[in-house]
Amino acid sequence: MAPGMRTDLNHLPILVFNGGSSSIKFSIYISDGKQLTKLNEGEAGGIGTPKPQFNFYAFRDGKREKLVSESQPKDLGSTRDAVRKIAALLHQPGLTQPAAIGHRIVHSGPNLHAHQPITSAVLLEIEKATCFAPLHQPIGLEIIREAKESFPGVENYACFDTIFLQDLPEVASIYPLPKEIRDQGVHRYGFHGLSCESIMEQFQDGRVPNLNPPNQIPRRVIYAHLGSGASVTAIRDGKALDHCLGLTPCGGVIMGTRPGDLDPGLVFYLIRMQGGSAADATNAVEQLLNKRSGMLALSGFSNDMRLLRDAEKNGNAQAALAIEAFSLSVKKMIGGYVALMGGLDALVFSGGIGERDPMTRAQVCAGMQAFGLTLDPQANDPTHAGPKTISRADSKVAVYVLPADEDRIIAEHVAQLAAED
Repeated sequence: MAPGMRTDLNHLPILVFNGGSSSIKFSIYISDGKQLTKLNEGEAGGIGTPKPQFNFYAFRDGKREKLVSESQPKDLGSTRDAVRKIAALLHQPGLTQPAAIGHRIVHSGPNLHAHQPITSAVLLEIEKATCFAPLHQPIGLEIIREAKESFPGVENYACFDTIFLQDLPEVASIYPLPKEIRDQGVHRYGFHGLSCESIMEQFQDGRVPNLNPPNQIPRRVIYAHLGSGASVTAIRDGKALDHCLGLTPCGGVIMGTRPGDLDPGLVFYLIRMQGGSAADATNAVEQLLNKRSGMLALSGFSNDMRLLRDAEKNGNAQAALAIEAFSLSVKKMIGGYVALMGGLDALVFSGGIGERDPMTRAQVCAGMQAFGLTLDPQANDPTHAGPKTISRADSKVAVYVLPADEDRIIAEHVAQLAAED
């Protein structure tokens, strides 16, 4: 903990920040040294947009109760405004103030290899890694800086999305580039590592239904984290074997506003077509590939799978194309990883699309009977909430829908790190 700060580690309130491009999700947990209990969660959404929202919930007797619901509040103009609003809420009488704060940070950069307290040196390394994740890292930095101001004396901890994947085999992480470039930290890092950790933990602690043998990670797992950001990870014996995202969160499968893997020559073409200075052209293409590509570009109107499905039902060919391209990119990645691992024992869907869109799951799995995977259409129905098994009883490959819980994983790391301080 912070110097001079006394904290009862058997009753440690932990605040978790999980920031996105225009939203901040946050949670409050209590650690008793052995287990975590979630007390509250909330979200500041639409930050900096004309229609922000703020919601805050409490958990009581296993039920979630809404305590605050604000539509279009005037104090959510920036990320820092949002953190101040969250701090002001938690400082109110009767609510739990944190004794430790955990942050989801997208990129660790080349010099950080573990979740850890945020010292001035660690903060500098996170700043340096902005060149690898220019649209994600600045948001995490803003949240950290404002959290330090809003909760003075409270220790802050960085939990990185890259750590679970840092031990990828060299053949999977290396880029075929000159050594002097690779020595700059240029390699495949991968992301959604905290989400991967959550899924592995669920296998081990009995939260996965119909798991045989119970409380054990299947030997060969493919994890499809499908949302606006998406990735596919091959996991063998509980460790990442390969992963589709690379140096940045822009490659891999098609995503909501990002294109996934592209011909590198296409990037050169796009830069040349911009004209103007090299810096301006690079910035314009960076915005194009991060904000205006993917399913948004293919559909021409949205990256929200719910809206795309509605449009598809109404005969919108472009929406149907966007969905098909997305599903096909995921299917191809899974197929390659099945070949890599010499078979498959479990396929896991998670993320907003993976958990809530049964049609995408069915599209991705179509044709996979070739290696023994057969879905149960009734179990795949959206009315049956997860966690759940959606493969048939006679399927050689178990298929699961498991909600990832990154915030809990962050809180667990913070509790452990606080105990070590």
